[in-house]
Amino acid sequence: MDNVKIRAIVVTVSDSRSETDDVSGVTLAGLLQEIGAEIVDKIIVSDEFEDLRNTLYSLTEREDANLVVTTGGTGFAPRDNTPEATRAVIEREAQGLAEAMRFETLKKTPTAMLSRSVCGIRGKTLIINLPGSPKGVRECFEVIKPVLQHAVNLLTGNTKH
Repeated sequence: MDNVKIRAIVVTVSDSRSETDDVSGVTLAGLLQEIGAEIVDKIIVSDEFEDLRNTLYSLTEREDANLVVTTGGTGFAPRDNTPEATRAVIEREAQGLAEAMRFETLKKTPTAMLSRSVCGIRGKTLIINLPGSPKGVRECFEVIKPVLQHAVNLLTGNTKH
């Protein structure tokens, strides 16, 4: 069985970003395209918990996507609700992805230990939380890049190794 096409939705979580200054979202979309992923949508959603949870839920219902990657809202600030919204939506957590990102990026950036990123699965869709800075997006993406294709293959039933 061939690799399943990665069809991704990029979600920038921010109260203040717009299409014109969404550097992290643009960075993330570019990194995904470099590995051959199709960007099926790119959106900006507020840090408001209910909005974010409802958005993530509806995105995982879409038939045209198998990967939702968020950027932003993973820190200690009062309105950093991305991990909680993600946990409210996922059916199974994928702790290894978040742990690996923290472990590897901590070698370069002490503030990586402040990341509360969550990764998990709902149905046949993988949700991955990344930090809100372009540097954090690049560093974390490098860590998970080698396993993304295999993860999507497994979620869609392609279990051949």
